[in-house]
Amino acid sequence: MIFIRHPKTEAPDGLCYGRLDIGLGPEAPAQIARALETVPKGPVVTSPALRCQALAEPLAGRNDDAVLNEDPRLWEMNFGAWEGMMWADIPRDQSDPWAKDAMNLAPPDGESFSEVLARVGAAIADAPENAIIVAHAGVIRAVQMTLLGWSFEQVFAAKVPYAEPIRMVRQAA
Repeated sequence: MIFIRHPKTEAPDGLCYGRLDIGLGPEAPAQIARALETVPKGPVVTSPALRCQALAEPLAGRNDDAVLNEDPRLWEMNFGAWEGMMWADIPRDQSDPWAKDAMNLAPPDGESFSEVLARVGAAIADAPENAIIVAHAGVIRAVQMTLLGWSFEQVFAAKVPYAEPIRMVRQAA
């Protein structure tokens, strides 16, 4: 399976966004063009986010059937009431406890990382073996935990690049 994060968005540094649909930044056309050169053809499964669709559509368009499969389980983490806020503006009495245990605690009206892990795991189990999955950094981190056995600390210590393919293999159960 190939996992690829959407192109860079126009979101300012420090903006909390997951479900918020942010437009693409000026680097996006070049990132998409590079991905079209480096990612092989194959069935494309994508998050419904517009930032993912912008990459998934041209990837799918290279296939004979040009089918693009959307899976809502591939959405980025839902930050609930924090969506669209600058991280610095989120009350510390809310963000500090969450930051200490994001695996089990959720932002107000949002979801915990363990909830992300469960829904992403189900989506990956249903995806074709040779799928190209266009998603988000949080989703790719959940896949690294699921398929590679990485810890929460390991996945958040590693950067997830924009619009660059990451190969991971689903192991037989």
